[in-house]
Amino acid sequence: MIGEIDLFGVFLPPLLVWLGIALLLSTALRAALHRLGLYRYVWHRPLFDLALLIILTGAVSYAAPRLF
Repeated sequence: MIGEIDLFGVFLPPLLVWLGIALLLSTALRAALHRLGLYRYVWHRPLFDLALLIILTGAVSYAAPRLF
């Protein structure tokens, strides 16, 4: 079990930190997809963005214990 992460005296659950990292990655990836014009192949953009955020959160939470 991973304990809380101390951020300047505020204890945060690890999932919240991983979600923040995934949100930054998702924002960058969404900008790249928009710039490349790949969103025209997506049927429901908000649903795609949510799925992308969930996948990135899972990837970050999987990789976090191996990196830190």
